[in-house]
Amino acid sequence: MSENTTNGNCLCKKVTIKVDSIDKNMGACHCSMCLKWGGGPLLALDCKDRVEFTGVEYIKCYRSSEWAERGFCVECGTHLFYRLIDNNQHIMPAALFDDLDKVIFDHQIFIDEKPNYYDFANQTKTMTGKEVFEQFGA
Repeated sequence: MSENTTNGNCLCKKVTIKVDSIDKNMGACHCSMCLKWGGGPLLALDCKDRVEFTGVEYIKCYRSSEWAERGFCVECGTHLFYRLIDNNQHIMPAALFDDLDKVIFDHQIFIDEKPNYYDFANQTKTMTGKEVFEQFGA
């Protein structure tokens, strides 16, 4: 890990996280799976494949699609990551991490699946589910 390491943890602190190369651009995912998983949009950071966990015995994964799995702490239930299986890319809830003063909310995906009962005031780039799959080749 570099000097730019970002640290985080789950609610019970049985799982701790160290991330190198964290993307400071936070996004919101409004897909039906993220909404069902967390009861609202997933506000997340792209942590790429440079993630280290301690307390891995407390992490359980659920394969939510052919290409991804979601991890959570079995002790407290905290959502830990959405991981793309092919490249080990971790998309992680922003609130897991300390010191996020420089994070910028700049994009929203699956905007076409966003329910009508909420809106964000921030001006961001928005993408439909189709546009996301076209951009990332899934």
